[in-house]
Amino acid sequence: MLKQLAESKGDILDDIELIESLEYSKKLSVEINEKVEKAKITEEVINVASENYRPAASRGALVFFLMNELYKIHSFYKFSLDSFIIVVKRAIKIVADRMKKKGKANAEEGAGGEAAEGEEGEAAAEEPPAEEEEEEEEGEMTPKTLANRVDALVDSITYQGFNYTRRGTFEDHKLIISTMLCFRILIRKGLIIENEYNALIKKEVAAEPPHQPESLKFLQESMWPAVKGLENVDIFGNLTSKMESESLMWRKWYSDECPEKCDLPKSFSSISLFHRCLLLRAMRPDRLTNALK
Repeated sequence: MLKQLAESKGDILDDIELIESLEYSKKLSVEINEKVEKAKITEEVINVASENYRPAASRGALVFFLMNELYKIHSFYKFSLDSFIIVVKRAIKIVADRMKKKGKANAEEGAGGEAAEGEEGEAAAEEPPAEEEEEEEEGEMTPKTLANRVDALVDSITYQGFNYTRRGTFEDHKLIISTMLCFRILIRKGLIIENEYNALIKKEVAAEPPHQPESLKFLQESMWPAVKGLENVDIFGNLTSKMESESLMWRKWYSDECPEKCDLPKSFSSISLFHRCLLLRAMRPDRLTNALK
């Protein structure tokens, strides 16, 4: 275009070829602007959809990075990102097929109900197939349907990812891996505080514990530092004083064959299963595995 304008001689209006080029450039410019506006709208739709599906992507990343750290347990455990992507695609397909079957079943049930009404049955026979209806509805999912779909994807990715991982691990490590996955999910959801999780893993011990009271002598002396260390966790801030005031009940709980199943003393009777695991970690580590199962 610029070359034609530079080489043009005489009156520009007499140059038919140049005028046609100008008209074409103007038309092309308008089309480009329209496509740019459509691209902006499409980009916004993609960004919104990406945000809606972020929980599923986050869960997939959580499972993969857990798999990627299993070499710390055993050098045999090596997993590739390419193979995990195949697992995720399988999980997505399972959810898609399940929703398609559900939509088809609902459509057939609705069509059957309408057919029973007589004249409305003829109208139902003329309706498009369930698959076409589903394709139309897929683009306009309600917030509730979308939330259900995302939840199903999260569950499917978690199950398929764990199932893929546990098939390549030793039997002794399966409980460790499932426990790690469970705790990481609970931490991500905010149901467990990470500092408390670290206390369970590391078994925090008081460096210079005070003298063990006579009423708590039923505890092994080696466990007393761990009991005092547990007071660094907020919920157990006054643990030893509560134990002294309920020493008989604590003695009974501590001496029980299955402390993970029996009731705790009144002051801590309402704590969660996770906090119960912290107590077992400090006082009865021999029963911790049973509690995790």
